[in-house]
Amino acid sequence: MTRSESPGKMLTPEQSLLVQELLQTIGPEEARWLSGYFAGLEAGLASSRQAGTTEPVAASARKLSILYGTETGNAADIAKALSEALQAKGVANTLTDMAEYKVRQLGQEEDILIIVSTYGEGDPPQPAVGFFEFVESRKAPKLNGARFAVLALGDSTYEFYCQAGKRLDARFEELGATRIEPRVDCDVDYEEPAASWTDRIVEFLAAEASTVSVSTARPETPAASPAASYSKKNPFQARVLENIVIVGRGSTKETRHIEFSLEGSGLAYEPGDALGIAASNDPAVVETLLQALSLAPEETVEFKGAHTTLGEALTHRFEVTAATPRFLDYWAMLSNSAELKSLQNEDRAGERSVFLHTHHIVDIVRRFPVSDVMPQGLLSALRPLQPRLYSLASSLAAAPDEAHLTVAPVRYELHGEPRGGVASSLLADRVAADDLLPVYIQGNAHFRLPADDVPAIMIGAGTGVAPYRAFLQEREARGATGRSWLFFGERNFRTDFLYQTEWQGWLKDGTLTRMDVAFSRDRSEKTYVQHRLKERSREVFSWLEEGAHVYVCGDAANLAPDVHQALIDIVASEGHSGRDAAEDYVRSLQSDHRYQRDVY
Repeated sequence: MTRSESPGKMLTPEQSLLVQELLQTIGPEEARWLSGYFAGLEAGLASSRQAGTTEPVAASARKLSILYGTETGNAADIAKALSEALQAKGVANTLTDMAEYKVRQLGQEEDILIIVSTYGEGDPPQPAVGFFEFVESRKAPKLNGARFAVLALGDSTYEFYCQAGKRLDARFEELGATRIEPRVDCDVDYEEPAASWTDRIVEFLAAEASTVSVSTARPETPAASPAASYSKKNPFQARVLENIVIVGRGSTKETRHIEFSLEGSGLAYEPGDALGIAASNDPAVVETLLQALSLAPEETVEFKGAHTTLGEALTHRFEVTAATPRFLDYWAMLSNSAELKSLQNEDRAGERSVFLHTHHIVDIVRRFPVSDVMPQGLLSALRPLQPRLYSLASSLAAAPDEAHLTVAPVRYELHGEPRGGVASSLLADRVAADDLLPVYIQGNAHFRLPADDVPAIMIGAGTGVAPYRAFLQEREARGATGRSWLFFGERNFRTDFLYQTEWQGWLKDGTLTRMDVAFSRDRSEKTYVQHRLKERSREVFSWLEEGAHVYVCGDAANLAPDVHQALIDIVASEGHSGRDAAEDYVRSLQSDHRYQRDVY
């Protein structure tokens, strides 16, 4: 293999990176020695297999449960695929969302497979919070005799990477359970390591089940349900119908309303779902990076077994802005920088996280210059470009064959240069009416309207109001009788009252019962939606007591925790209860699915 060739399809990105690093340091003689070494290693492994070292141990039939915790649906997709693969091999199992799991039955479990994502700075997905609280409490039962395996999803640019999965992995061990398979941590490009983990789990449990004589009849392989024509892996090319700014002149921010046509796609969604956009990088950003690397866009590279150009790969296939630990490791090796290598130490995780969040890839390349970078080696250090999700701002009942979004472009300055979000900048700057964009629907079962006669309190700021537009369109179309109360926050009344005339129309016809607004920049003392909630605490508590469902959509760092604390304060004050009792009340709202959040 020459130094410009790809290591092969069988390697993970991390393994490919290690091979690329090694190839830069050895000559022909060392390569020949390694060839003989690996040939001997393979022979040894084959001999071990033939000797029966991996033969499954006979066991009695065991109860198998698959639990998943998810925000965006990725963990759910993996869990469902795992369940189906096991069923196809004759291994019965029960698939359950952690949000729906009856925690009191944990002590009766035998085999538990866990797929869980990490949210924010090491937190569990919001729907799984109750499961985590129980498992990590003194109420959790001993799990002696139980077995488990954990697949953790996360984002390596965060300090507490895959922390939710790590927490459950450590806790199940503390409770006495033994591992079927070591925990696997997956970055945002999770598909390959997740598939490999799934294959190993299925192979082990299927082999074990084959030694158990429970019945001579084998379960039939379930018929494969027809897959949707369009999905994350096969997005639909949707035509842009409209792309307009919906803030007034003089606004300090930019917010856009974008409409897509789904005609002919067969795609369907419910209010609360999201639209996934398979975005591409800004060509100007790609050009800047290539110049910093002294690489030509016409260079030939391999991606998933096919040849393409480096420019095309960086524009459409890989993340080229956000720096990751993978890229840090790669660049530390190439540059031989003592500063970068020190950031690799385990005791500098916090500093590493800050560095990655304050440096894009191009900033690292410029600050620690390297000559003669190999294009294929560069790609092995980058993450595949991931789709971006946006809450849908429409209901199919009101806008058939359409999908509407409310988007605020992410714009900021870093190292003296303007920067922007991958998808939001694309939507704001490079997409116009009649353009085509690849899209798909991402369901969100944890953000759903209640029954038509149930009250709903909707809380959102900025673009977080998008799903509530969908909620009210749906309730209007269905003639719902349940009361609706919207709390909306933005910067200025005159310029930033998003969808103002629509809310007023719904207030007039009764679809929207009440609306409270908070415009933070209109007065010297800033007012936010949590302040409006507290001002209406008596009425809010009355609605809760009457069975209202509460929804929160928007900023995860500030809005979500501030509103959460406001709800606890309201319950403590109006319910005349102590802090602990108020927290239990709000926690029960979550466990009863009456308090749902869609935050980002």
